[in-house]
Amino acid sequence: QVQLAESGGGLVQAGGSLRLSCLASGRSFRLYNMGWFRQAPGKERQFVAAIPWIGENTYYEDSVKGRFTISRDNAKNTLYLQMEDLKPEDTAVYYCAAGPKIRGGYSDADEYTYWGQGTQVTVAS
Repeated sequence: QVQLAESGGGLVQAGGSLRLSCLASGRSFRLYNMGWFRQAPGKERQFVAAIPWIGENTYYEDSVKGRFTISRDNAKNTLYLQMEDLKPEDTAVYYCAAGPKIRGGYSDADEYTYWGQGTQVTVAS
């Protein structure tokens, strides 16, 4: 089992940057596929980015490609999301998620077993 805690959210002006962090408990973090999702008011949870437990591949939702970067530091049990050129439509609660095995797609929230409590990101125009 793993527990996840996000941090780094806040209020930023359009065009600004934020870095979200997700600290995982437990010694098995390096074996988990990790993802970031977000949920805006009145909308369904949306995939943002994912990084497998092994390999160099990363995956992004189309609207964040070229602006967001997902990374992980297994020595620190931490997942990151670097967000650049933020837009008002990026406003949402951001969640990190962990999945021991991805059978379908990395963008499918049902593939992830553990979730953090979320951190609010607000982008002002």
